[in-house]
Amino acid sequence: METLANLECFVRSAETGGFSSAARRLALTPAAVSRNVAVLERNLGVRLFQRSTRKLTLTEDGERFLASVDEHLDGLQAAIANVAASRGEPAGMLRVSLSPSIGANHILPALPEFLARYPGVRADWVFENRQSDLIAEGLDAAIGGGFPLSQGVVSRTLAPVHLVAVASPDYMKGRRPLLDPADLSTLEGIVMRSTATGRVRQRQMRNAACEERPTELKETVIFNDPAMMVGAALLGLGVSVLAMPDVLSHLESGRLVRLLPLWYADAGPISIYYANRTLLPTKTRVFIDFIAEHFRRERLAERFAGSLG
Repeated sequence: METLANLECFVRSAETGGFSSAARRLALTPAAVSRNVAVLERNLGVRLFQRSTRKLTLTEDGERFLASVDEHLDGLQAAIANVAASRGEPAGMLRVSLSPSIGANHILPALPEFLARYPGVRADWVFENRQSDLIAEGLDAAIGGGFPLSQGVVSRTLAPVHLVAVASPDYMKGRRPLLDPADLSTLEGIVMRSTATGRVRQRQMRNAACEERPTELKETVIFNDPAMMVGAALLGLGVSVLAMPDVLSHLESGRLVRLLPLWYADAGPISIYYANRTLLPTKTRVFIDFIAEHFRRERLAERFAGSLG
């Protein structure tokens, strides 16, 4: 009887078109994936792939075999996960994609507690500022904002993402207090250029009374990364409109001050995204519950909110 590892290596290689890409999804080496597929071919007595230096192509036998096993693979994995769940033993590699700032500042500090609670789980985390494709990349979960809910993916909201105007105390020393978002245009601005559009984005701010005002920051300093914008604000280079998760620790320490405390911009929620399976792997289910518990315990939804009243 074929092992689940052999079958999964075959299916993922067929889906991604290569042993290396399948290996990244499965947290294996390309050699291990190739070896498992070769064992499967030898046991079946047929060639499943035509191999070239550039890509893999399914043979006719490979296409028929893929059609037979592909729809059953998730069910087998779910059954195994369910058995593990009944024993209360979450285990395996947990592949998660996180935005760098939220991940480093607010999720990573909770990792030691999670691994101590579930010693059978190993963490394979990717920190990057982009939308991940959970299904195609073989991720168990992703934490961030603005992910499209493609077929087979669901989300659980964790906290709002509100953006607020900030500057260093030294920069604001001797300047008059700002009363309206339009006042931001009188100061040096630290702004972000979108890597997708190449444009500098100006935010629309609102208050608790639902009044809205545009912001027009001077393009004094332009970056493509929010962490660098935070660094520039700390250096006293000007004012910036930044997400509360990125500046919270600096506001609490006094290294940055919030301008226009009654005004904020809404950038949507921070959510945890995961595959919509009937039976989630135990490692994924406990991670989702753990992260939701962590956000509640640390009051992150409340602390990330820039709205007052």
